[in-house]
Amino acid sequence: MNQLILIASLISFAVAAPTATGHHGNAVNYGTGGGIIGFLVLLLDIYIFLELFKSSRPGTHKLLWALAVFFFPILGAALYFLFADRAKYNNYSAIEEV
Repeated sequence: MNQLILIASLISFAVAAPTATGHHGNAVNYGTGGGIIGFLVLLLDIYIFLELFKSSRPGTHKLLWALAVFFFPILGAALYFLFADRAKYNNYSAIEEV
């Protein structure tokens, strides 16, 4: 079993290795924008998941929205904010001080 994992990891490293030998110039200009955008999409999706599981929706609706956002992060988030009727199911509030 350990040999199989070792072989699979070595193959994945070989496939993931960069194939171009040229220099890409400034690394900040090369790929940082995608990382920042991806991180923002991740934060937005986490916010949606938290809002979903706090809501008073039926369990199946929560699951369907969560799957849509999980498998299609940008499109799912856009559809959630446009069509989810958030105000109807958002009946939670902050804890009040006694």
